[in-house]
Amino acid sequence: MNHPPPGTARTLVAGVGNILLGDDGFGVETVRRLLREPLPDGVEAVDTGIRGVDLAYRLLDGFDTLVLVDVTARGGEPGTLYLLDVTEPDGRTGGRTHVPLDGHRMGPDTVLALLDTLCAGTGAKPPSRILVVGCEPACLDEGIGLSPRVGAAVPEAVRMVRELVAEEAVV
Repeated sequence: MNHPPPGTARTLVAGVGNILLGDDGFGVETVRRLLREPLPDGVEAVDTGIRGVDLAYRLLDGFDTLVLVDVTARGGEPGTLYLLDVTEPDGRTGGRTHVPLDGHRMGPDTVLALLDTLCAGTGAKPPSRILVVGCEPACLDEGIGLSPRVGAAVPEAVRMVRELVAEEAVV
């Protein structure tokens, strides 16, 4: 675990997705490239892949900020990047009060709903800021490898994440 100096916020960057479903591997690939260079104090980056339950439990360790990196279908052109602030529960579940729990297919909204439940049950505090760096997918069919447009968006997503964690580094 990365123990930052006093006064430094703790940020977790989590790449989520299934590398066996084409562009769904965007978050995993982005975090893999992000880890090629050192991160600021207090910032951890992990490839959580499809292990959403593990991510929810890891967040109980007291992070100030969570940056999720994932595909985000919003109707734009494939490869379009989005920055979403989903700190408020309604911002991440679309207003749904119950999110079904399926350990094999847990999207970020389901992970965050589980985190809310775990925090309520344990008294732990969720991250005070939750952001999503998302990319519009072109293809989510079975197969390994990103489509050309989504693959071309990865370097810009890495830059976005680096800027975000630099901004979040000091409390």
